[in-house]
Amino acid sequence: MAQMFFFDEQIRRYLLQFTRMISLFQVEYGRNEQGTKDLVRVPVRYGDASRQAATIMQQNSANALPSTPLMTFYITGLDYDRPRMQEPYHVNKMSVRQRTYDSATDTYETTQGNAFTIERLMPVPYRMTINLDIWTSNTNQKMQIFEQIATLFNPSLEIQSSENYIDWTSLSVVDLERVVWTSRNIPVGTENPIDIMTLTFGIPIWISSPAKVKKLGVVERVIASIFDANGDAANAILDNDLLMGTRLKVTPWNYQVVLLDGQLQILQPAEVVVPNRLSLAPFTFPVVEDPQITWPAVVEAYGVLRPGISYITLDNPWNPDSSIVGTVTLNPADDRLFIFNIDPDTAPQNTLLPVDSVIDPLLSGPNNGLPAPALGQRYLITESTGDTDNSQNPSAWLGAGGQPLLANANDIIEFNGVRWEIAFNSQTDTEVQYVTNLTTAIQYKWTGGTTGGAWVKSIDGLYAGGAWNLIL
Repeated sequence: MAQMFFFDEQIRRYLLQFTRMISLFQVEYGRNEQGTKDLVRVPVRYGDASRQAATIMQQNSANALPSTPLMTFYITGLDYDRPRMQEPYHVNKMSVRQRTYDSATDTYETTQGNAFTIERLMPVPYRMTINLDIWTSNTNQKMQIFEQIATLFNPSLEIQSSENYIDWTSLSVVDLERVVWTSRNIPVGTENPIDIMTLTFGIPIWISSPAKVKKLGVVERVIASIFDANGDAANAILDNDLLMGTRLKVTPWNYQVVLLDGQLQILQPAEVVVPNRLSLAPFTFPVVEDPQITWPAVVEAYGVLRPGISYITLDNPWNPDSSIVGTVTLNPADDRLFIFNIDPDTAPQNTLLPVDSVIDPLLSGPNNGLPAPALGQRYLITESTGDTDNSQNPSAWLGAGGQPLLANANDIIEFNGVRWEIAFNSQTDTEVQYVTNLTTAIQYKWTGGTTGGAWVKSIDGLYAGGAWNLIL
């Protein structure tokens, strides 16, 4: 198999960092007319003192000398660093998320975008040796430059070859290993006034191969095991008491949610709430102590919310084999709340005509807290208005000719144009029924049964961790 070509300029980046490290030194050239020190920056070049380099610096003439002071550096050794060798076949995996990129504005937003898995192969250790030649025309220049360099290396200086977040080899050190004070021989001649001081540096580096990048998908379901206690996968899959009959639900940090009037509030796992599904009385969102949890903070940990596309599933409180599904959008006025648009196909279907309101017939009646009687008006009552033994009831519920309304608590009453009559009899109806309160838009369920039923909220209420899922 042919080797795939790659070139990441890794050694070049180390040389660039070395150049930046030594490129800001200065020497003093006496004092100017104002009496302040006249400082000159020492130039830095890459290249050894070869014949070609010397010719260029001498401007292709034997009569010209290179200007001083000057610093040049070059690689003198690149050796495999066996003491730093680690498991060569090790593969490190890490997960990262991008910020969302807006192509229209050519900028990155603050929300999270695509997720990736990065597989990094173990890099190869090398030790690079660099010589730094300091060209000076007098000893004073040499001492000035050396004094500035010597104080930085005690004995090393840290460098960073890249700002890449996933580059685990970006940090390294530069060690000052050796100093040669002069290149001149003894006795010192007069034909060449330029003296070269050589400093030798050692840099432990890594040479890395390309990383493998994989785009992550969305995990829709987590299955803990596909085997039964005997190790039989086929039996576990087909057995309703095992895989087919169980579901493992994972929700963010085990948070719980409250559904009320088509909105979802997110709460801490231990947050105490009052929404009672068994009560016909309305409830409000709980007052949450600081710090409050907001939906954007939860969503950001997993991806990006797409309004009208991202959705939440709620376990059906009355049917464990089904879920209530609805798309979500953030409430612009309160980031604690999601607007929950229920898919009508997943919500319980009404079996009774809706009621105008849930009332206490002993406290209110037509023209007394309620509108005047009209054909088709329907109310779900919470108290009895009387029976055959006690036909005394509020005068507001009397029909034509003073005929009384004999109804029990949990009945639904309806005005037929002449009088009020029972449209749903809680004493005799044993079937499960669903009805919606038009005033609050809350749907109620009649539990039914031969021993007497009760009205309960069908979906509004508290959903603990594991009973709901967020699908982005």
